[in-house]
Amino acid sequence: MIVTTGQLLRIAYGRFAVGAYNINNMEQALGLFRGHIQAQATFIIQISKGARKYAGVRMIEAIIRACDEMFPEAIYAVHLDHGDEKTCYDAIDSGFYSSVMIDASHEPFEENVAITRRVVERAHARGVSVEAELGMLGGVEEHIAVDEKHAFLTDPDEAREFVMRTGCDSLAVAIGTSHGAYKFKGEQRLHFDRLAAIQQRLPGFPLVMHGSSSVPREEIERINAAGSKLDPSARGVDEEEFARAIPLGGTKINIDTDDRLVWTRVHREHFRDHPENFDFRKPGEAFVETYATFIVHKSQKLRSAGMLEYVRQALQHAAEVGG
Repeated sequence: MIVTTGQLLRIAYGRFAVGAYNINNMEQALGLFRGHIQAQATFIIQISKGARKYAGVRMIEAIIRACDEMFPEAIYAVHLDHGDEKTCYDAIDSGFYSSVMIDASHEPFEENVAITRRVVERAHARGVSVEAELGMLGGVEEHIAVDEKHAFLTDPDEAREFVMRTGCDSLAVAIGTSHGAYKFKGEQRLHFDRLAAIQQRLPGFPLVMHGSSSVPREEIERINAAGSKLDPSARGVDEEEFARAIPLGGTKINIDTDDRLVWTRVHREHFRDHPENFDFRKPGEAFVETYATFIVHKSQKLRSAGMLEYVRQALQHAAEVGG
């Protein structure tokens, strides 16, 4: 069942975080759905501009529709990740997406407000939730590339003004995370004091953490042992820190790089260990199973595991009272 991110995040706030995962193909979608059913957790499917270009808009939507029929008990949102204004309108008007992210964080504050407000008005008229971003994360992810020297943390006072003026449903904040596999160097860390300050000014309002993959050292080592040349110093967000973010308003956690590392590790190890194989379905099947296990693990860290029935009942109650 497709719902909006606004609905999911209101239910989750302060109790657990909802994992948001990018998909690009059938295998990722199958692993994502299977893993969340095994974990009994709700989730957010994220589709980036890159995924829409790679798989094709109609193909990626067809994959999700097929999974929806195969896993009727699933509760999830379909979310456009890092959209510009034009792509947001395309997603809103398609009638398929239940949520969009307008990323105008690279613009001056007033322009970011104006763009976001336009998207919110169009989205809310169609019952679609809107995530916006304030502050800039460093790192690289698909078409996003921000030098660390240009990254900056979200200002708490600006965050309150931004939300009040735009009417967005959730806000992606910069608190020290970054996109890609190389998130932290030296003493770089997550600024939970900044997250707490934003929550103080926006009590009860869902905050989003982008760039929250953990980049496990074991994955990097196994990938390199299978022939890759990833920088062994790559590291990400400590999974134990998700629990610290939840009571501070961290309600949506974006995870993409870890997904790619799992895909790379499974395929590299398969073809290293089975050099005679040319059937791509074999590593594909192995990936779906491994990715589902990965999703169960992440759901436990996000405290969303076992919450599916709670979410279902909360949605039913909201529908009954007209909320």
